[in-house]
Amino acid sequence: MFFERPAAGTQALLVHIENDNSTAEELRELALSAGLTPVVEITARRKSPDPRTYIGSGKLKEVHQLADDTEAELILFDEELSPTQERNLEEALERRVLGRTGLILNIFAQRARTHEGKLQVELAQLRHASTRLVRGWTHLDRQRGGSGRGSGSAMGISGTGETQLESDQRMIAARMKNINQRLQKVRKQRNQNRRARKKADVRTISLVGYTNAGKSTLFNMMCDSNVHAADQLFATLDPTLRQIELPVLGQSILTDTVGFIRKLPHGLIDAFRATLEEVKQADLLLHVVDASANDRAQHMVEVDAVLNEIEAIDVPQLTVYNKIDLIQEEPRIDFGEDGLPIRVWVSGLKGSGMDLLLTAIAGALAEQVIDTTLHLKPSQGQLRSLLFAHGAVVDETVVDDGGIDLHVRIEPNSLKRLGQKSGLTMKQLGVAEFFVEEAWQPKVRWSAGYD
Repeated sequence: MFFERPAAGTQALLVHIENDNSTAEELRELALSAGLTPVVEITARRKSPDPRTYIGSGKLKEVHQLADDTEAELILFDEELSPTQERNLEEALERRVLGRTGLILNIFAQRARTHEGKLQVELAQLRHASTRLVRGWTHLDRQRGGSGRGSGSAMGISGTGETQLESDQRMIAARMKNINQRLQKVRKQRNQNRRARKKADVRTISLVGYTNAGKSTLFNMMCDSNVHAADQLFATLDPTLRQIELPVLGQSILTDTVGFIRKLPHGLIDAFRATLEEVKQADLLLHVVDASANDRAQHMVEVDAVLNEIEAIDVPQLTVYNKIDLIQEEPRIDFGEDGLPIRVWVSGLKGSGMDLLLTAIAGALAEQVIDTTLHLKPSQGQLRSLLFAHGAVVDETVVDDGGIDLHVRIEPNSLKRLGQKSGLTMKQLGVAEFFVEEAWQPKVRWSAGYD
């Protein structure tokens, strides 16, 4: 039977399926993020979805009438629809229908800017489309497998040929293979970069969190960067890496990644493996939470579910409650029973609590710290420069013999590495015996750049 998909439009009717973890507000935000105009919303309650149309026949008639009355051109569902359900709904409603996955893919396609991001989105779209190829092609006949003039034609065995569906499946499979090969090169390059950072003892911190939790705003404030940030879902899609200076630890890498959401399509997670690998290989995850959100606890559960799916749930986390300016909270660090930081309360928009956040990150990453005074000769100026660049110098005093006393706080491995660059051993530096203390203690004084 011939089936032609209805034309799409921008006037959207939203169908919210009520359950414990969903909100009509999120569907509305998704529609707005896709550039659509929600004209009316309707709520449906289903204990179990109808296999043909997801919603029942009575609700289907109600949706059809409401769409006619409001001149809606597009019907959006906030649950995933099977290809059969989409086809039956479009046939009954005489309008284009999109499920949750199709809507999110549409947003991602609009947001992708880099070559890598566009490849990953295209791969996810192709995987989604491959299950829906029967749509719109059921009227096409088979292509004959031969001309009928060759050997065997007299016996009528030229073959039934290839259907349009089979042809499209073959072309999509070939394109997906090509994209996967190109993304494999991206993964290889990212792995090389991570190995280089690890060899140089550079720590990597990744921002994760529910979409629109303010990750990019926080990222910009921490790095003095200008990554696109907006009050909308999935405002940032492409991964961004920037260098930051941490007390005690020195130079580190901060990564901003795509935001997570409830029921993030599995195919999308799989397509974005190259990007999400940065999260899996990070030394610390900053789990950014919108402190003003009523359902922030559920958002945290959803983020942990995605982290578990990409095998990053065991990476150490520091929870960052953002947007405290909206709830009249003061910046602070909450500590666990072991004395280590577990939560930081900040405002990425106002810049409140940034010094506390950097201190907490250093405390979460640095297990032990040397707090001592190094006496450097005038000829050892290279080590002095390296220590200042690392952010390890607390105080500096010029002494009578022309040398310099440097009060430093630094990790043992970092001091050893910087000493080796200057041709000095730990023994020559006079720190064979040193006082080790917790890195998070607030008595840390900032070096240049952290006043």
